[in-house]
Amino acid sequence: QVQPVESGGGLVQAGGSLRLSCAGSGRTFSSYTMGWFRQAPGKEREFVAAINWSGGGTYYADSVKGRFTISRDNAKNTVYLQMDSLKPEDTAVYSCARRRAQFGTAYFRAPAEYDVWGQGTRVTVSS
Repeated sequence: QVQPVESGGGLVQAGGSLRLSCAGSGRTFSSYTMGWFRQAPGKEREFVAAINWSGGGTYYADSVKGRFTISRDNAKNTVYLQMDSLKPEDTAVYSCARRRAQFGTAYFRAPAEYDVWGQGTRVTVSS
């Protein structure tokens, strides 16, 4: 499987915004739920958000609900994560991943549900 490629990370002040992109490949990209996860230093990987194959369903972790928005453009094989009102505790490496099975809903938050992972992009939020 070809790994998705994340971009858009960087350094931002608290209260600022960033938009992450996850570029997939292949004709079947639009058939899969995609998720964003993050991992802070010394912590376990954490679910952030997921979007179903059509873009009609989304699911967020409570910690980011109302601040982050996940979306996708299947014509461009790309998933986005718009992050607003960033906090220092959002600092982490953010990775996107493709769910194991095609179609279905967005309600999958366990990393084990996803089998194709990108390398990640680092987000640092300064106070």
